Amino acid sequence: MKWIFPSTEPKLISQIQDEFRVSKIIAKVMATRGLASSEQTTPFFNPDISLLHDPFLMKNMEKAVERIINAIKSHQPIMIFGDYDVDGTTAASLLFIGLKNLGAEVSTYIPNRETEGYGLSELGIDTAKKRGAKLMITCDCGMNDVEHVEYATANDIEVIITDHHTPGEMLPNAIAVLNPKQSDCNYPFKELCGGGVALKLLTGLVKELNLPFDLVYDLFDLAALGTSADLVPMIDENRIIVHHGLLVLRKSDRPGLRELLKIAGVDLDHEISVGQVVFNVAPRINAAGRLGDANRSVQLMTTKDRKFAKKVALNLDAENKRRRVIQSQVVEEAMLKVNAEVDLKNDSAIVLGSKNWHAGVVGIAASKLKESFHRPTIIIGFDAEGNGKGSARSISKLNMVEALKASREHLENYGGHPMAAGLSIHSNHFEDFRLEFLKKANQELSKEDLEPTIYLEGEICLADINTRFMTFLEKLSPFGPKNMRPKFATTQLEIDGIPKIIGNGDHIRFKVKSGQKSFPVIGFNLAHKYQDLINGNPIDIAFVIEINRWRGQETIQLNARDIRPSIIS
Repeated sequence: MKWIFPSTEPKLISQIQDEFRVSKIIAKVMATRGLASSEQTTPFFNPDISLLHDPFLMKNMEKAVERIINAIKSHQPIMIFGDYDVDGTTAASLLFIGLKNLGAEVSTYIPNRETEGYGLSELGIDTAKKRGAKLMITCDCGMNDVEHVEYATANDIEVIITDHHTPGEMLPNAIAVLNPKQSDCNYPFKELCGGGVALKLLTGLVKELNLPFDLVYDLFDLAALGTSADLVPMIDENRIIVHHGLLVLRKSDRPGLRELLKIAGVDLDHEISVGQVVFNVAPRINAAGRLGDANRSVQLMTTKDRKFAKKVALNLDAENKRRRVIQSQVVEEAMLKVNAEVDLKNDSAIVLGSKNWHAGVVGIAASKLKESFHRPTIIIGFDAEGNGKGSARSISKLNMVEALKASREHLENYGGHPMAAGLSIHSNHFEDFRLEFLKKANQELSKEDLEPTIYLEGEICLADINTRFMTFLEKLSPFGPKNMRPKFATTQLEIDGIPKIIGNGDHIRFKVKSGQKSFPVIGFNLAHKYQDLINGNPIDIAFVIEINRWRGQETIQLNARDIRPSIIS
């Protein structure tokens, strides 16, 4: 694995040290994040609600707000159509609760992943018609559903789209499209998730009606879940939403969220982290849509019935366990296919498909293979009729949406983000698509681009890891893309004691020391480095620094990302 250190100007680091009276390593971390003056540090370290942008800066906000207020005043039924992932279901939930609090007659609808696929569907529109809805609001979808919006219009249903996905060449003819990524939208922040856009719509409504902002703030917990899980850049408004949303979540009295946090093992006596949301909470919400009916997630998040909430939370936990079993089978089969069918020496990407793969877990499988082989990966599950649903995951050097665009003639549908996308394809076109996509990937990527890389903030001495440094790390959170938890390297470390292989033989635990300072280390999936730890020679470690809580005790530990023998001079 290649270790990359930032090339930060020494003068800038010295300037930050002098101005803020911090250590050199803290100054380096601040420099890499562009935190060099009080004008930059104040909003970053104090993400105040007042720093949120005016919702009416977003294109079409006035139109959307006016239409919804008219619907509320005339008692027109509104149907919210959300995507089936965490972002879509949390966005639909917060908009449902928010509109309900404003007196709207409102219902929700989440499509079935397998039978309806991503985005607006005729079945969903037909359902809106049956419910008597004259207005449909999308959450986290709809941006490229030109034909379905026409179908809704033909059925006397007006559509407001709230989305954050990259717009296509033609926009749907909706009465209002809210998406900061529109080329002619002057909204200052372009990286909101679907829940963030829905939150801005609700903010616009509350502002126009001259109602207290508490009606919006109370829903920051749901927006924080979607923002964290969707892995959007953790800067600007996203940082504010998540910072405050996690505070609201910890004290939330929503029965569904309380039960979900309990089942996910989230300790409410301590601050909730983005990591806990992404790895403990989000998979359980997603499980509903991956293997069954994602409407259950919305029901869980919006119910006031504690008994019902507990029942649904337990059901989603069971679904998540079943999802893990199915996922393991798909990942194992995909790994075997890579070894049997993929030319890793010459191909810069992996494209696999099978009839045996559940469409609900192909995204997770694609992520696993991308991490294992450090290549853009597309995994597709086909049904008995040859209809395929696929998920694509990329590396930083390849824009996945642009790569799919180059082979779109073989696809029925596609969309997403540069690093993650979805697609629909028939098995008859799979081989042509595979060859076309590989051609594009091979053109775009070099061998160096495919080398696993870890980006580090700098070298740190164990002696620098103290209470003040840990407080600084805490202030850097919430972490996410463009504000990742900082990774450091320390060299020439001695092994303190005897290393242990733990788990199912995949992980390793040991201690390191330098001078008088010693810290425990956990290395997940690094048991293959065991030999480097027991030969008596010094080692270098790349790691993140974290607090390990166990049986009421808190200790600082190093979570290793890579281990290598030190170069002995």
